[in-house]
Amino acid sequence: MRDSMTLARRHLLAGSAAALSAAGLASWAGRAAAQTAAPKPLPAYAGWKSQDALILHSSSTLETRRSAFGTSVITPSSQLYVRNNLPAPDAAILQDRDAWTVSVEGVRNPRSLTLAELKTLGVDTVATVLQCSGNGRGFFPSKPSGTPWTVGAAGCVVWSGVPLRSVVAALGGLAEGAAYLTGTGGEKLPEGVDPLSVLVERSVPVKAADDALLAWEMNGEPLPLAHGGPLRLVVPGYQGVNNIKYVKRVAFTAAQSQARIMSHGYRMSPPGTKASPDQPSVWEMGVKSWINGPLPDKGPLKPGMVQVHGVAFGGTRGVKGVEVSVDGGKTWQAAPLIGPDLGPFAWRQFAVPVRLEAGTHVLASRATDTAGNVQAEQREENLGGYNNASWRDHAVTLTVG
Repeated sequence: MRDSMTLARRHLLAGSAAALSAAGLASWAGRAAAQTAAPKPLPAYAGWKSQDALILHSSSTLETRRSAFGTSVITPSSQLYVRNNLPAPDAAILQDRDAWTVSVEGVRNPRSLTLAELKTLGVDTVATVLQCSGNGRGFFPSKPSGTPWTVGAAGCVVWSGVPLRSVVAALGGLAEGAAYLTGTGGEKLPEGVDPLSVLVERSVPVKAADDALLAWEMNGEPLPLAHGGPLRLVVPGYQGVNNIKYVKRVAFTAAQSQARIMSHGYRMSPPGTKASPDQPSVWEMGVKSWINGPLPDKGPLKPGMVQVHGVAFGGTRGVKGVEVSVDGGKTWQAAPLIGPDLGPFAWRQFAVPVRLEAGTHVLASRATDTAGNVQAEQREENLGGYNNASWRDHAVTLTVG
């Protein structure tokens, strides 16, 4: 009797252990499956993009992976980053693109023009770097609020549209007192709030109008909704927030917009302060570069020759040259510019062969623009994490051997 009870208890304990073991394995398997589960789908308005090339931060922030930039000058539309300050409008606005209207003010003969009418006033094509002003925010040790972009909130894009100066000329020229070019987006504003608190409206110095474009094509195709279609104000050399999507109003104004995104947003506010209109606005981009390969994400490299390659741009100026370091900035060597020169607002590819011996190497690049400005070693500390062009922040650490 006692032996039977003992045997029964042993079977019970063994079964319990097996059950617990199975439960543990199931729990581990569940965690492993969750870790390897398919990535979240891209938002509908950007669902046509290459998911493998993008990092999905949120429904309104998609970043290009550093490894996806490759060695071509133009960033494919399917890989280009997305940053929206408001939800994208309904795709129905693309059903009749030529019917889209934009109001032009601050000229001698102000009026609204349809996209079809704009197409009769001239056409030009320009390649520009499109970059979110927070690109590089992820390198700030202070961890500013906002998307922690590294290098992927940028791309080099070809735009086609009508030069804004041609539109101004057709409407009789600028009115007196124009000091700023102000663009207003056509996003639907949420109800029950002060419109100026959410309206996407930015002002830049009026000189920017000389190069600005009202663009209806991007990379040879009709401008997609994710990037401002059917019409976008493109301001070459200026940070992305000034390139107004779904543009509904272009005005030449004596003062800057009173919208909060202008008066307090995107200001170079010192740490520990609050943003205010008297602080510098995020306007022109500075000289900047970074390395896109080789990268550490594929494991250790074997000792030997590698091609160090990346991109460099100068904002409103062209790139004069690029230097590369493999020892964290102790020594530098010239890195030839490669590929076509698409103008002062585009970026240039650079590449240089280097020999890497076994050990740890810190690869960095440093660009110089045509005015002689050299890319800074350190970032400019600021509350919003804007305008990070530090070559040290953008360096890549590799293990060889």
